[in-house]
Amino acid sequence: MLHHRLLGYLDEVARSGSIRKAAIRLGVASSAINRQILGLEAEMGTPLFERLPRGLRLTATGEILVRHVRDTLREHERMLAQARSLKGLDRGEVAIGTMATLAGGVLSGVIRDFRENHPHITLKVRVMTIDEIVETLLSGDVDLALAYRMPRNPQLRCLARFEHHLGAVMAPNHPLAGQYHLRMAQCLDHPLVVADGSMTLRAVLERLVPPHAMFRPAVETNSVELMKRLAQQVPHITFLNLSDIREEIARGTLAFTPLSDAAAATQAVSLVQRAQSACDGPTHLVATRIGEAFDRHSGID
Repeated sequence: MLHHRLLGYLDEVARSGSIRKAAIRLGVASSAINRQILGLEAEMGTPLFERLPRGLRLTATGEILVRHVRDTLREHERMLAQARSLKGLDRGEVAIGTMATLAGGVLSGVIRDFRENHPHITLKVRVMTIDEIVETLLSGDVDLALAYRMPRNPQLRCLARFEHHLGAVMAPNHPLAGQYHLRMAQCLDHPLVVADGSMTLRAVLERLVPPHAMFRPAVETNSVELMKRLAQQVPHITFLNLSDIREEIARGTLAFTPLSDAAAATQAVSLVQRAQSACDGPTHLVATRIGEAFDRHSGID
């Protein structure tokens, strides 16, 4: 690869058409530039410039080389910009606005692993309603938002989006556990622990109830932790996404069965930031780890 200084010499001489003018702009001696160019021409075995009475003009070979030089210089600048943006990557603070289901699910695992690898980055996680999440994101009070059913807004930029299907969640020894899939109608005869009206999950659930069926939850709550705890006790059933209960499944305290009638009622999880904010430094690192975690946890194993 050509030396970076020589690349700059070639580019400037091609732009100015004169070694003397290039030397003035670059602040170096004309003889230094001329020596470098002559040496390169000797190495390549062909002239790069035509020496004319009023200056220099690129030869056909010179034009090809200068195009390569300029592409290389642009890539070099992009690399330097990325390096500058990552400077201090392992120090700083990132604020995240999210929902209870996500804070207690995948996000908790992301935070645990992230803190082990980046102990000098402080993470502030605020659990809020969707309206509060949007408000704090637009005001700049949080750097990132992770939420279901984020509204479209030209002032927001979606960094990643993940689709999740609902399932019935219950104790491993529940009579309905272990089936390939369930329909919502099969669950209605059991005491249901469901999200209340303050959670976006509730509207999704109601769309799955068959017409004329009786939907009478035993418990309504906005506490995901309570949903999980009650679902561990037969005969209760709750409804969550697989990503919300990965750790409980691994410990053997909960079972997940997909709802076959939930195909048209997926929940979209969006990772969002303000459109005018740069996703660099610690924020970029956190966003990347969240995206990787959701990629791993999407779907049903």
